[in-house]
Amino acid sequence: MIANRFTCRGIINTHLYHLHTHLRKPWRIQDMASSDMAAFREIFSKANNIAIITGAGVSAESGVPTFRGAGGYWRKWNAQDLATPTAFNKNPSRVWEFYHYRREVMLTKNPNPAHLAIAECEDRLSRQGRKVSVISQNIDELHRRAGSKNILEIHGSLFRTRCMSCGHEEANYNSPICAALEGKGAPDPEAHDAQIPVEKLPRCEQRGCHGLLRPAVVWFGEALDADILSSAEDVLDSCDLCLV
Repeated sequence: MIANRFTCRGIINTHLYHLHTHLRKPWRIQDMASSDMAAFREIFSKANNIAIITGAGVSAESGVPTFRGAGGYWRKWNAQDLATPTAFNKNPSRVWEFYHYRREVMLTKNPNPAHLAIAECEDRLSRQGRKVSVISQNIDELHRRAGSKNILEIHGSLFRTRCMSCGHEEANYNSPICAALEGKGAPDPEAHDAQIPVEKLPRCEQRGCHGLLRPAVVWFGEALDADILSSAEDVLDSCDLCLV
C-alpha cells in the first residue's frame, strides 16, 4: 500500500538538481524507470535511510497557490518581485499583506494523500528501525501537519517570523498575525495597498526589542540557512534511497 501511494501525483518532482547544486560533493544517482514498481519495491524494502525531496507539486492537490507562471501574480504584482529583501525594505506593508494572505489561505488547506502517505511511511518504518527524512522546498508546513517528524524546510516557513533587529526567530500561527492586517491582503488586482504604518506591522515581542518582524522564509537573493543545508547534505550523504 505504501509503494502504491508513492506514485501519487506530486511526489516525483524535478527539484533535485536545484538542491544538488548547493551540495559540498557530487553523489551518484541510480536511474530507475518510475513505472518499474517491482524494482522499486525491492529497493524500498532494503533501504534503511530514505530521503524524500519535495517541491511545490506535492502540495498542488491541497489547492496551494504556487504563484508561478501565468498565475504568478498577487494583485498586479509579480509574486517573485515581492519575495525579496529589497521589496520588504521598500514597502514592508505591501509584502506583509502578501504574506498575510498566503498564511490565511494556508490555514484553510489540509495535507493531501501524498503528505499523509509520506508521514505514514515514516511512522511505519521508524518502528522497524528505519529512517525517513523529508527535505522540502515548500513553506506551507503541510508535511508537518500530516505528521512527518524528520523534516528539513530549506526555504523556511510561512508560520515562522524573524526579527529584523534582534534576529529572534519563532513559530507564529496567529490569525491575523497582527490587528492591522485583519481583513487585508485580498489578491484582487483592483484592490489597493493598505499602506499600514510600519509601527503597526508585526513586531518582535522579545523584552526590550519591539523590532519589525519579517517572514522567516528564504527570499530571492538570500542564501539558504547554512545549518539546514548542512543537515540536508548529511541526509543525502547517508541515504541509501532518495525519492524525488
